Amino acid sequence: MKRISIIAIVVVAVASIVGCKDYRRNPGRAYMPDMAYSRAYETYASTEALMNNPNYKGHINYNAKPVAGTFARGEMLEVYPYQNDSLGYIQSAQVKSPFTVANIDVKEAERLYLINCGICHGAKLDGNGPLWKDGNGPYGAAPKNLMSDELKKMAEGTMFHSLTYGKGQMGSYASQLNVKQRWMVIAYIKQKQGPAVAATDVTVADTTAKAAKP
Repeated sequence: MKRISIIAIVVVAVASIVGCKDYRRNPGRAYMPDMAYSRAYETYASTEALMNNPNYKGHINYNAKPVAGTFARGEMLEVYPYQNDSLGYIQSAQVKSPFTVANIDVKEAERLYLINCGICHGAKLDGNGPLWKDGNGPYGAAPKNLMSDELKKMAEGTMFHSLTYGKGQMGSYASQLNVKQRWMVIAYIKQKQGPAVAATDVTVADTTAKAAKP
């Protein structure tokens, strides 16, 4: 009996040593082969490269752009109608915001502004954010002063157009802020700006100044 126990121990020890050798490359039987041997694709592979892959044909390209005129689930139903061109920029002034400070979370709107806009336009909306710092910051171009008369008169739709597509040195924020969040930020800016300067007042002032010249 003792001899059998010794033989069993030796057999187990030899099997353990052989089974743990470092040059074994066969992982054994896969319990879930679809996960163990998945057909992975490069995240940013081009559509052409994916379509030429025989394993890809017949599958959805999740990296492709959405169909024009569609919107993500949970987004606002009203799709912004204007294109990113000079005509669209002019037409954007006709668009009215669906939100005011009365029907948004102002604290959340402020947080979104400070995270996405304050770095350039400043916490006080004066265009003196950390990237500018009175011209001493790392950014070479002065951001727009959102408290200026020019920006106070800017229509909500034009602001939305600029946030969606970008304007001048500012890039698009459509990927950082969804439709509702962009309108929330605009409502927050408009609240901080206060009453807009009437365009007629500026016109009268300009006319008076010109008439005073000899």
